[in-house]
Amino acid sequence: QVQLDESGGGLVQAGGSLRLSCAASGTTFSQWFVRWYRQAPGKQRDIVAAIGSGGSTYYIDSVKGRFTISRDNAKNTVYLQMNSLKPEDTAVYYCNAVLGESIWGQGTQVTVSS
Repeated sequence: QVQLDESGGGLVQAGGSLRLSCAASGTTFSQWFVRWYRQAPGKQRDIVAAIGSGGSTYYIDSVKGRFTISRDNAKNTVYLQMNSLKPEDTAVYYCNAVLGESIWGQGTQVTVSS
């Protein structure tokens, strides 16, 4: 059974950095298409960034130049490096992996104080 375990969230001041991790078990994660989503209180869950099996990446405009998605296939892990954080980045961040089926992690809270 494929499982995703997210970590790395926390409380940080505006301008700070965090690195989120999405570690997979029960599969060879390098084959999966992986996306990071976020959901702020009272809002819908929206995509933030994505990475393909070949390493191609996608970012929404509001995080371009600040966030970097990457993968370490040897560690079966996808990362989201978040720099220059803003209060509007505050949300629960979710990892989603797709390869025929769609798997979600449990989410990790990111809080950016002004």
